[in-house]
Amino acid sequence: MRQLILGAALAVLLPFAAQAQDAAAGEKVFAPCKACHAFGKNGVGPDLKGVIGRKAGTHEGYNYSAAMKNSGLTWDEATFRDYIHDPKAKVPGTKMIYAGQKDDKKVSDLIAYLETQK
Repeated sequence: MRQLILGAALAVLLPFAAQAQDAAAGEKVFAPCKACHAFGKNGVGPDLKGVIGRKAGTHEGYNYSAAMKNSGLTWDEATFRDYIHDPKAKVPGTKMIYAGQKDDKKVSDLIAYLETQK
């Protein structure tokens, strides 16, 4: 019985272990984002320092699209994950021209990296 319970628990937790976040790997995933985004200043895209937890479309000094300003989103992990998979689907009318990151592991790593940039 104990082995059955342990096996069931392992089966439930294994997918989460496979999605473990790696901030160092996330920094590499972020490399293409540097063309538009930085930490501590706005560029072509808004400053991403402290983005996780921030209300979308509110960073001072950046000219957001009306779609982003009116999205009502807050950049928590789940919302950012949905957005970065397909930005134009999540916020139709966004100015962001990125096609999206479909690899869930890379997205998890990217989020871990962004969370280090407070």
